[in-house]
Amino acid sequence: MKKLKLPLKIIASIVFLTFFLACSGDGDVGLPGDGGDDDLVRTAEDVRADFKNLSIKTGVNDLVLESLIKGSYWNFRIIMPEGASITNKRPLVLRLHGGAQNASPTAHLSTDCLVEPGFEGLNVVILSPNSNQDLWYEEKNIVQVLALLDLVKENLPVDESRTVITGYSDGGNGSWFFSQFYSTLFSAAIPMATSYRVVDSQGNPAKINIPMYVIHGSADTLFPIETTEGFVDESIAAGSDITFVVADGLIHIAACDYLPYFKDAVTWLETEVWN
Repeated sequence: MKKLKLPLKIIASIVFLTFFLACSGDGDVGLPGDGGDDDLVRTAEDVRADFKNLSIKTGVNDLVLESLIKGSYWNFRIIMPEGASITNKRPLVLRLHGGAQNASPTAHLSTDCLVEPGFEGLNVVILSPNSNQDLWYEEKNIVQVLALLDLVKENLPVDESRTVITGYSDGGNGSWFFSQFYSTLFSAAIPMATSYRVVDSQGNPAKINIPMYVIHGSADTLFPIETTEGFVDESIAAGSDITFVVADGLIHIAACDYLPYFKDAVTWLETEVWN
């Protein structure tokens, strides 16, 4: 498992804030390591304008948005429920797919396995980005996720007080990461089949500031349950509010079999977090 360090969070935060919170649009600012080639850089206002021009309707919307780098694109799905409006803002679900480094260009489209049936009937807005074959806590994906969240919250009728992040395997590890370093953006997290140790910049077990519902298969050989449970226990001891649920007999490559457990997590979300 790759070790995560606090400086990565700081770098990504500076990038995001530069482009999406403090960008005046007066000039182009390069991404770290881009060599200062202004011809390749787009402003935050370019991205915002392009997002506003997307056609997002009720139902499934599979979208492409040119990113902050010219010729580099974010592929993502947004599912809009019926009846969502400025007077009927809906909860927002950020779903991160698994297999991030080996993902196909269509990996973000696999929402029918867990997230759609899990939230069936709740009329939530679902945002599902593609990892572009990078881990979710790589800098490019940090920028992508934070930017898309900002754009969705700014332009769509979502209830920002009811925002949850969820994911399976690599997506679950991404859920842990964003919950640790960007907890103010979410009200809860539901990671599944993960192996992520929550530590501070000195390597000590650390607290997550939002409630979490963690699900893990007892027969997972890629991420042994003993390791994951040990990481969870460490974080609980550090002050985290974590519900840990064992999916009896489930192996790592059985993501869709997690659905009954995921539905229980959604019930927890409704009754104990969003109530």
